[in-house]
Amino acid sequence: MTRGTADALKFSRSERDAVYRAIFERRDVRRNFLPRAISEPVMMRLLTAAHHAGSVGFMQPWDFVVIRNAATKRAVKQLFVEANTEAARRYTGLKGDLYRRLKLEGIEEAPINLCVTCSRRRGGADVLGRSTVRATDLYSTCCAVQNLWLAARAEGIGVGWVSILDHHALKRVVGVPKSVTILAYLCLGYVSKFETAPDLEMAGWRDRIPVNQLIHYDAWGSHAYEEERDEHENHEGVHQNGRRGKDKTRRRPTGVEGQSSSRSLRHRR
Repeated sequence: MTRGTADALKFSRSERDAVYRAIFERRDVRRNFLPRAISEPVMMRLLTAAHHAGSVGFMQPWDFVVIRNAATKRAVKQLFVEANTEAARRYTGLKGDLYRRLKLEGIEEAPINLCVTCSRRRGGADVLGRSTVRATDLYSTCCAVQNLWLAARAEGIGVGWVSILDHHALKRVVGVPKSVTILAYLCLGYVSKFETAPDLEMAGWRDRIPVNQLIHYDAWGSHAYEEERDEHENHEGVHQNGRRGKDKTRRRPTGVEGQSSSRSLRHRR
């Protein structure tokens, strides 16, 4: 492929910026939902975007249960309350106090709840590319969730993933067959605003790890040169909250599994 051909395949500058904007401004939304309904054409755009995710062996293992019924939402909310009460016991002291102040769902506030499932038998016993890593169907369904999430941000719709649920009990409420795996329970709706940073970061629960600490070259532990590290940080900073340049408000990173939280990075091999 010539350089001219490759350039012709690029998005325009404005199109490219819009893609990155959706990525960097995506939020896990638990509040600020508006009562405004999501129209059927808009909902179909979101679901079609999800359906166009990549999948192992073109398996397309996902299904989407669209929930508008208030009684169903109430039942799911009760499952959350029970699971969250149990989860809260894991945290004590200041961490426990903070946990109990966090808002971790918008089940009843959101106009639409969406249960995303993975049919692990779809495509038969021998799905191309799945013989070695069986969980690739689950990974594929996660790609569908991310597609929907980004499309929703472009539509001005907030999405919140409720993970504190007993999926066995949730299956009974939503009527999902035993052979099908629930992968995600999402809350969708127009919002009054999108926060400039993730809720958990703003609440002080956890900081975002600088991307340069997560990039290895050729082998684990071989990190970027200083100038490459600066470029990674600048790209992340350009899109951070719509500001150009590095985010000056970022707190000290918490560190990454298997490596130091120090700012000094080794050169590549």
